[in-house]
Amino acid sequence: MGLFETLKERNLLYQTTDEEGLKKLLNSGKVTVYSGTDPTADSMHIGHCVPCTILRRFQQAGHKVIVLVGGATAAIGDPSGKTDMRPMLSQEQLNKNIEGIKRGYSKFLRFDGDNPAIIVNNADWYKGYDYVNFMRDVGVHFNVNKMITNEIYANRLAEGGLTFFEMGYMLMQAYDFLYLNKKYGCNLEYGGADQWGNIVAGTELGRKMNFIDGKNRVMIGATNPLLLTPEGKKMGKTEKGAIWIDGEKISAYDFYQGVYQTPDACVEMMFALFTDIPMAEVRAMIAKDIVASKKRLAYEITKFIRGEKDAIEAENMSKNLFASASIDKSNAPTCEIELSESEIGVLDLLLNAKFVSSKGEARRLIEQNGLSMDGATIADPTLTIKKSALKKGILFKKGKKNYLLIKCK
Repeated sequence: MGLFETLKERNLLYQTTDEEGLKKLLNSGKVTVYSGTDPTADSMHIGHCVPCTILRRFQQAGHKVIVLVGGATAAIGDPSGKTDMRPMLSQEQLNKNIEGIKRGYSKFLRFDGDNPAIIVNNADWYKGYDYVNFMRDVGVHFNVNKMITNEIYANRLAEGGLTFFEMGYMLMQAYDFLYLNKKYGCNLEYGGADQWGNIVAGTELGRKMNFIDGKNRVMIGATNPLLLTPEGKKMGKTEKGAIWIDGEKISAYDFYQGVYQTPDACVEMMFALFTDIPMAEVRAMIAKDIVASKKRLAYEITKFIRGEKDAIEAENMSKNLFASASIDKSNAPTCEIELSESEIGVLDLLLNAKFVSSKGEARRLIEQNGLSMDGATIADPTLTIKKSALKKGILFKKGKKNYLLIKCK
């Protein structure tokens, strides 16, 4: 099965500006594809990895892959789907985030050996590009009336807060595609469905430049479906927080459990993205036993991102924790805290250990009999815990699935 057919069969191709052209490109073996990401955090969570999984398939099929890290565009912030303007990041924070993003992509792509992927930063080609020249070269080709009808600006317009600063984002992303086409022969941009307007802008800019200079640039845009929960929210976070792919930000157990909590409706797409299991086998597995399917999914993705050792340990830990009411503390995820006083309130303890997001959440759980320690339900939110008890470690349970052994250093 060719790459085009694989993308279609796994439902990873949602929209394209030229389906027949894309099919011909892929069958010819002459594709240079890029996907961009703005370094707004120093690590990616599982929801950010959708484009990475698709770029991985392009590289495996022998095509050239370019990863664009938006050092310049991140300084503006993509307004797509946003009701508020994104906070501006310092150059120091951007540089730190860029290094984290690069580490994340290395889990999916090869950057050495045969057919290595390359990483580019659009800050490099905007340095020294005079504003007036940019507007004469690029801005002249964009109609403001048409731009503000694009859905990427819908929420910001509805809130009455769209700035000219943000409108520049579409121009910059469009020019990125043109620049990569000129320098690397890039002929395909692939991104999430929420980037459709920005992607189309790049292909239209290429078409207009072809008319002006008489060249025949091939620039095709394509998108993948968004990985959304049934509530319409992007996947990648759970009630405990983001499912980070950076091993320093999350334990293997929490990563495994975060994937296991994937909504039933998203399981098939997660298999399609992160595994190479044939889709007929995936659909049969899901139809037979969704719980077993989610366990398989959690294992496969943990193995892919974290390695087989972490996957086995996380799977065994989960089995041991949920096998019986008698919990083996040695298998539980652990958090060690500093404690200067001789005792601490249970709400402060859980918050310090990041087992709850707020004291309000802890109180609500206690009211609902949803918190326990060492097997006993916590009924009193004013409960205090001795430092001496924490020296040995106390196992806390939240809801049905979340455990944490809290110890005092």
